[in-house]
Amino acid sequence: MDLFTLEFWLALLNIVFIDLILAGDNAIVIGMAARNLPSHLQKKAVLWGTAGAIGIRIIATIVVVQLLDLPWLHLAGGILLLWIAYKLLIQEDDKHGDIKAGSTLWQSIQTIIIADAAMGIDNVIAVAGASHGSMLLVILGLLISVPVIVWGSTLFIKLINKFTWIIYIGSGVLAYTAAKMITHEKIFKEFFEESPAFYWSFLLLIIVLIITAGLYTNNRIRSKRQSLQEKSRESH
Repeated sequence: MDLFTLEFWLALLNIVFIDLILAGDNAIVIGMAARNLPSHLQKKAVLWGTAGAIGIRIIATIVVVQLLDLPWLHLAGGILLLWIAYKLLIQEDDKHGDIKAGSTLWQSIQTIIIADAAMGIDNVIAVAGASHGSMLLVILGLLISVPVIVWGSTLFIKLINKFTWIIYIGSGVLAYTAAKMITHEKIFKEFFEESPAFYWSFLLLIIVLIITAGLYTNNRIRSKRQSLQEKSRESH
């Protein structure tokens, strides 16, 4: 992909946005892992832990990009990314209760790196799918996103909590990336290339289905919570 084309810069913007929209969990992990340290060590834990996590993520993403040449992996990655796009929308209760705070600088750094590696599969698959096989896009996207994740993560989480529609845009971008991955599977690629109308209809349908499923599930969760609260009040 040529560095001086609109396609390159749009793909880079897409990767940066994906990194940021999926950074909320990572920011929470970083904060929880370093919370018991003295304030002068917290910054070191955040910086070194994030550096280690990003290094592992770059390697993992490059490996996944290379593996996407294998048959059916575009399809498998696209389907997994659709599940991630859906899960991003679900308003679950605390998902990070098992993250233990480190009592030393090294323990905190270890916790950040290990937890990020375990949770970072969504980011790796999304970035690999959005990069179109370009290592330059993968590395540039992460280098741009990292400072924002480290220094602006708390602000970004507050922004998402205040403007919940940002999450829906993020989920739509992930669904779009997932749908494109599926259309790039070798067995389907020729069919979608021959029919642009069907290609764009398929992308739009996938985005609408994921966002609708997320809205429906959240409404059901909200109704259950309200029902439980009402029963609790009645019992008292």
